[in-house]
Amino acid sequence: MLTFVGLGLYDERSVTIAGREAIAAADRVVAEFYTSKLVGTTIETLESYHDTEIERLDRQAVERGPESILQAAATSDVAFLTAGDTMISTTHVDLRLRATARSIQTRVIHGTTAQAAASSLTGLQNYRFGKATTLPFPYAHGGDDVPQSVTETITANQDRGLHTLVFLDIKADREEYMRASTASELLATVLDDETVAVAVCRAGSPEPTVAADRLGALADRSFGEPLHLLVVPGSLHHMEADALTTLAACPAELVEPSH
Repeated sequence: MLTFVGLGLYDERSVTIAGREAIAAADRVVAEFYTSKLVGTTIETLESYHDTEIERLDRQAVERGPESILQAAATSDVAFLTAGDTMISTTHVDLRLRATARSIQTRVIHGTTAQAAASSLTGLQNYRFGKATTLPFPYAHGGDDVPQSVTETITANQDRGLHTLVFLDIKADREEYMRASTASELLATVLDDETVAVAVCRAGSPEPTVAADRLGALADRSFGEPLHLLVVPGSLHHMEADALTTLAACPAELVEPSH
């Protein structure tokens, strides 16, 4: 059996009870942290917490060379660990499909996601989010600006009155994580710097930071350690407007309910 376990958002304690039990029962435990990372812990702490050895996999081992995982899962129990929810990444969906094609039983134990946390922490309703997008480091896409696809996604959502979740680039192998201030500065060059956005930092930690303001103002602030993401709100319900002023310290003059 191949069991996919989402570890949640922040540290070794973010995993569900069902996830912890699956790890304890596994004959082999592997993990990948290139798509996201638990910034509040380390592999060593995870191993100690779960009292097991965890084999860390790189991108190539999962995407191009998963044979050892599949062979092991055909005859024993393998737990495949990731941060957040384990099925958010298409890489993990592909691995599950490969296992199914070989008649290997699979199971998914969900962890919470950054998207769910962004809605919960900001008070913006989850059903009013449109398509999400990812803002890469400029060097990562061969330019020095914001990719047109990012701008188009935000604009299309705004035209429909929908909120946009902007994931910020992660280069886990280089320990490089885009900050909300950097993202705000980049987006201010393609959107009006008066555009309101919400920084959500260290979701899932004991002390997350949530701050709403103009992009120009957010660009000048320091939000501390990663992981960060950004939300660009669309039209606001009166409760959402209240939530941004109360929960995210948004200046009241920047939020106006649409109904």
